[in-house]
Amino acid sequence: MAMPNLEGKTAIVTGAGAGINLCFARLLLSKRVNVVIADIALRPEAKEVVDAYSSGTPRAVFQETDVRIWDQLNRMFEVCEKEFGAVDIVCPGAGVYEPLFSNFWIPPGTRPSADSPSGNRYTQLDINIIHPVRTTQLAICHFLKHNKSGSIVHISSIAAQSPGIMCPLYVASKYAISGFVKSLAQLETPLDPSIPKIRVTAVAPGVVRTPLWLENPEKLKWVEENKVAWIEPEEVADRMLELVVKEEYVGGTVLEVGKGHSRKVATWNDPGPSGPGMTVSNRGDAREEVWDKLATQGWGQVPQP
Repeated sequence: MAMPNLEGKTAIVTGAGAGINLCFARLLLSKRVNVVIADIALRPEAKEVVDAYSSGTPRAVFQETDVRIWDQLNRMFEVCEKEFGAVDIVCPGAGVYEPLFSNFWIPPGTRPSADSPSGNRYTQLDINIIHPVRTTQLAICHFLKHNKSGSIVHISSIAAQSPGIMCPLYVASKYAISGFVKSLAQLETPLDPSIPKIRVTAVAPGVVRTPLWLENPEKLKWVEENKVAWIEPEEVADRMLELVVKEEYVGGTVLEVGKGHSRKVATWNDPGPSGPGMTVSNRGDAREEVWDKLATQGWGQVPQP
């Protein structure tokens, strides 16, 4: 089920306008894989990639996509088929890290949350759980339709093994992704030989130097530069590629990625993450912020109009 020869294949990568997913898209292009980059917008560095691969082989195509909207997820597969034919690799990588606009400690209806107290949705969970689950369904439908094998690579996190009170929605979302991936392990070995083999895997990185950290002051203050072993996004992208091309990473693999090291996360009795790049330096301060919020009179009460 491994794909050692990637030349001429096609991938869809959500969230590839920046960060880890951009690095993965760039790496795939370097292996002569066509890529549909699906994101709300492109950062300048991502636009450079799209422009550089706008013609010839391989090509990169940008499809504006809000991953919360299922019609737009459908559309990225339609665009992929129109531009390149059938897809081979799908990465539902778009995600957010306990943003202020959808944060457990900033309840719906209180500023600066954008979640409505009557909306029945947490935006963070729509992006981090619902979008990768739905994209996986669509990818499976696509592989079956074209009667071809495929690979789906998710992005989990060490948060799924190392929970923290400061980011419970994010932790819950990554627990969900790791469990979801492990639950789909048998897709690579279908009982019916007429069903194509589908490999579903995930990386679980530690503290990665991406805009999710660097451009969010409320998160960046948890980190002291000289006390954190940042993982570069290119290292995570390398491990993502290995999940696609190597025989040893079978379906259901969750591959923890630290700075200069990686390991498979066991389903039972896992020892948990350790080594460089696996924690922030000011974790205690981050926890104190939670208690400070809860000590504020009227926490969580929605202001009346």
